[in-house]
Amino acid sequence: MNPTLRVAELKSLIAYHNHRYYTLDSPEISDASYDACLRELEFLEKQYPHLKTADSPTQYVGSAPKETFKKTPHSPPMLSLANAFNKAELDEFNLRVCELLAETSVEYVCEPKLDGLAISVVYAQGQLIRGATRGNGEVGEDITPNILTLQNLPKKLEGEAALLPTLELRGEVFIQKADFQKLNTLRAQQEEPLFANPRNAAAGSLRQLDARVVATRPLSVFLYEVANGKTFTSHLHKLQWMEAHGLPVNPLRSHAKGLEAVETAYQQLLQARGTLPYEMDGLVVKVDSTALRERLGEASKNPRWAVAYKFPSEEVETRVEDIQVGVGRTGVLTPFALLRPVMVGGARVSRATLHNEDELSRKDIQIGDWVFIRRAGDVIPEIIAPIPSRRTGLERPFSFPPLCPSCQAPVYRVPNQAITRCTGLSCPAQLSAKLCHFASRIAMNIEGLGEQRAEQLVASGLVKRLVDIYYLNFDKLAALPRMGEKNSQKLLAAIEQSKTCRLARFVFALGIHQVGEVTAKTLSATFQNMEALMQANFEELTQVHDVGPEVAREVLEHFANPNNRQLIGDFLAAGIAFVAENPANASGGHTLLGKRIVLTGTLSTMSREEAKAEIEKRGGKVTETVSAKTNWVVAGENAGSKLEKAKALGLHILDEQQLKHLLES
Repeated sequence: MNPTLRVAELKSLIAYHNHRYYTLDSPEISDASYDACLRELEFLEKQYPHLKTADSPTQYVGSAPKETFKKTPHSPPMLSLANAFNKAELDEFNLRVCELLAETSVEYVCEPKLDGLAISVVYAQGQLIRGATRGNGEVGEDITPNILTLQNLPKKLEGEAALLPTLELRGEVFIQKADFQKLNTLRAQQEEPLFANPRNAAAGSLRQLDARVVATRPLSVFLYEVANGKTFTSHLHKLQWMEAHGLPVNPLRSHAKGLEAVETAYQQLLQARGTLPYEMDGLVVKVDSTALRERLGEASKNPRWAVAYKFPSEEVETRVEDIQVGVGRTGVLTPFALLRPVMVGGARVSRATLHNEDELSRKDIQIGDWVFIRRAGDVIPEIIAPIPSRRTGLERPFSFPPLCPSCQAPVYRVPNQAITRCTGLSCPAQLSAKLCHFASRIAMNIEGLGEQRAEQLVASGLVKRLVDIYYLNFDKLAALPRMGEKNSQKLLAAIEQSKTCRLARFVFALGIHQVGEVTAKTLSATFQNMEALMQANFEELTQVHDVGPEVAREVLEHFANPNNRQLIGDFLAAGIAFVAENPANASGGHTLLGKRIVLTGTLSTMSREEAKAEIEKRGGKVTETVSAKTNWVVAGENAGSKLEKAKALGLHILDEQQLKHLLES
C-alpha cells in the first residue's frame, strides 16, 4: 500500500461522507464504518507526519455550514470529542490525563453521549436571542427561529441567570425513539421519504428553512456546557446550576472518582441502553475540575480533558443478498432479508426481519440494496433503511408469494391489516413454530425441544399434531439424525416432566392470539381450572384485569373451535395434570393487582427471577422500562441508570426489605 495515495483517498472519502452526514443529513455509511476510516487516517498521519496537512479531516470538526443559512462564529470553538472504543483506549486517555497533570487519579463526570445534533444557544438578560448549529466548529449556521420552537428549552430564564448580560450554552438536539417512529409513520402516510434514524430526523428537522415545519417535529434538547457568561469550579456544579435554573439537563450523570468508577458507569449505561427513551452511542467522560481542564487544554480539534467512550456499534451497513418469507405458528407470513454477514454490536448478523408486506413496501427494500441495519433493543436485527444513493440499477423489487412457501397453500391478506396468512390446515411451518412455542421455557419448559428439533420432528412425520410429542417412540426418535440414545432419553424425560405443570403455563403454551405470559397467568388465576376458562363468556372475560374486548374475542374464538377443544381434551388424556396455583392467587389474594414494578440492581436474598415470580403471583407486572406509569422501582445493590431515572421522575423507590414487606402484606 502506498501511504501517500491511501491518505489522499481517505481524506477525499471522509470529506465526502462529512458532507453527506453534516450538510445533507443523508449518510451512506454507518458511524462504525466512518470511525474506521478516520482512525486509519489518524494512524497513517501518525506513522507519516509529513502527510498530515491543515485541511485533513483529522484537523477540523464537521462540515461547512449550508449556504442557505446565515453564518455565525463560535468563540470558543465547538470542538468534537476524541473516541475510546475499548477499555484499553480509555486507560490510555486516563493515563495521558494523569501524566499531564502529574496526578495519580482524577475525578470525572460521566454523561450519556446522545446521537443528535450539537447546538449553541445564547441568552441576553435571561432572554433567548440566538441559536446555531456546530457547523465546522469555528462557524455554524444561525437557526434561531428553529431553536425557538424547541418545547423543552425555556425562552426566558429567571433568577441569577436573568441578570447575566450574556449566557452561552451548548447541548444536543435529539428525537426520542417513540417520537421517531410516529414521525416516520406520518411521513409514510404522506408518501414522504423516511428518516434513516433519530439523529438524521433531528438534524434534518432542525435545519429546515421554514420554522413552521420545525415546530411540527418532536424535537428535544439536553444542555451540557456553559461556554460563556459564567464560570464554575467544576463541571458537576455547572450541570447542577443549569438544572436549578430550569434548563434541560440529562439527569443520567455520575461523578466518577477514578478509572474504575468510570468503567462501572459505562457498564451500567450500556446495560440500560435499550430501555432508555432516546438513542445514545456511548459515555462522555469529562474531567470535573475546571482548573485541571485549563491546564490540560486542547489538541487540534479535541479537548484533552474529555473523551467519548463508545458503545459497540449497533448500526452498520451491509448488502441484502436475498429476501425470503417465513411462516409463523399462526400462519402469518413474515418477510426477512438474507444479508452479507456483518458484525453488529458484537454479534454476527446474517439475516434481519422486514416485519410485513407494508413495512417492506414503505421502506422500499430491494434485493441487492445496501442498507443500514441495527439490533433492535440490542437483540433482534432489523433493517432501518436502504441507501438509495448506492443503487446501481441491478437491484430487484420483491413481491409477496401467492402460495405459502412451506405447504404451497394459497395465502390471503387479512382485511384492514398488514397481515398475510397461509390457508393450509396442515402447514409444516406452522406446526413447527407451534411446537417450538409450546415447548419454550416460559410455556411447558421442555428442554432440548428448540426450533431445529421441532422442525426435525415435524419433517420426519413423528409429530403431526402437538399432542403427538407425548406419544413419541424411543426407537424412532433415536434413529433421527443427531439424536441418538442419550439425547432421546433426555428429551423424553423432559417431555414426561412437562406433564405436571401450572395451568398458566399450559394456557400460554396453547398459543392463543394476543394471550401472552402475563395474560395467561391472570386468566388462570381468575378461572382456576381449564373447564371454567373454556366456558367463560364475553362479559366474564372482560371483567378480568388487563383483558379487553379484543383479547376476550380471541379467547372465545379459540375455544369455540372444535379442533382446539379436541386438542385440549387429547392433552388431558395424554396425562397433562395441573398443580395448584400460588395460594395467594387461589384465594383471590391479588395484593399487587395492576401495579407496575421495575427491578434494578442485585438483590441479596432472592434472584431477580424469583422476585419477578412472587410479584406476578400477586397480580403485579414487572416491566423493564422506568416511566411515569411505574408504581415502584425496587433498587438492589449497584442499581444503575434506572434508579437515576426513577429519582428524576420522582417515583417511589423501595429497597429489598421494603419489597419483602410488600410481598408479605
